[in-house]
Amino acid sequence: MSGFFKRFIPRRFRSNAVEIPVVRLQGMIMEASSPLRQTLSLSSCANALEKAFSDKEAPAVAISLNSPGGSPVQSRLIYRRIRDLAEEKHKRVLVFVEDVAASGGYMIACAGDEIFADPSSVVGSIGVVSASFGFPELLKKIGVERRVYTAGKNKVSLDPFQPEKKADVDHLKALQLEIHETFINLVKESRGSKLVDDPNLFTGMFWTGKKGKELGLVDELSDLRSLIKQRYGHDAKMRLVSASRSLLGRKTPAISAGLVSSTVDGLIQSVEERALWQRYGL
Repeated sequence: MSGFFKRFIPRRFRSNAVEIPVVRLQGMIMEASSPLRQTLSLSSCANALEKAFSDKEAPAVAISLNSPGGSPVQSRLIYRRIRDLAEEKHKRVLVFVEDVAASGGYMIACAGDEIFADPSSVVGSIGVVSASFGFPELLKKIGVERRVYTAGKNKVSLDPFQPEKKADVDHLKALQLEIHETFINLVKESRGSKLVDDPNLFTGMFWTGKKGKELGLVDELSDLRSLIKQRYGHDAKMRLVSASRSLLGRKTPAISAGLVSSTVDGLIQSVEERALWQRYGL
C-alpha cells in the first residue's frame, strides 16, 4: 500500500511491516526511444523516482539496476536526481545490481549509499568509448557523389565518408579524457575510502560482483529480497514503483514516414544495444 493511502487509515489498523519502494532501472542509457525498444533516461524514470522517494514512512528506497551503460550525460542526470531526492527526502538509497552495472550503469549505481551485487554480476567499466565505421571508398565504388556544404571548417569532422584526420581524432580523444575525468571524480566522491588502490580501477576494465567487492566497487554480495528481509525484518515488504502512464500521453501507432523512420532507427538501436550487452557476455 502506498504512503498516500496509508495516511487515511488509522494507525492501529496499519501493518507494522516495513515497506520499501523499489524502482527498476533497466536497459541501455540514452535519451532516444523507439516503438521497438524502450531505453533508460532521466525522462523515463524521473516519475517513478519521485513517487518512490515521496513515501514518507519508508526508511529507504531500493534501486534494482541492470544496465550495460550508454550516454554519460543521461547517466549522470539519473545519478544526480537520485542523490538530490535522497538528500531532500532524507532516504537511504540501496542499489542492487542484477546482471550488469557497467560504464554509465555503474555511474548510476554510485548514487546508492550502498551497492549490492550477485557474485556473478558484472560491474565497473569506468571509461569512455566512441565507435563508428568508415566508408571513404564506398561511394566511389557504387558510383555515388556525396556533396556537403558547410560554414565552419570543422563541421564535418569525423565524417564516416571521408578519410580520418589525425586532428579530428585528437580532438575526440581530448573530449573523452574530460568525460572520463568527470566519471572518475564521481566514483571517487561516491565510494571514497572504500576503493582499493588498483592501477586497473579506472581503465575501463570490468569485473564480477565478487571481485568488485574486493576492489571496493560493491559493498556486499546479496540480492534485494534477502537484504531487505535481513535488514528490516522477516515481514518487510517490497513495493515496485512504476512510472505513471496517462491516457493522453499514449501514442497511437500510425503508418507514416515518421513511424517508418523511427522503426529503422529502432532496429539500428537494437543492434547497438545487443552489441553492448554482449560485450559483458550477456
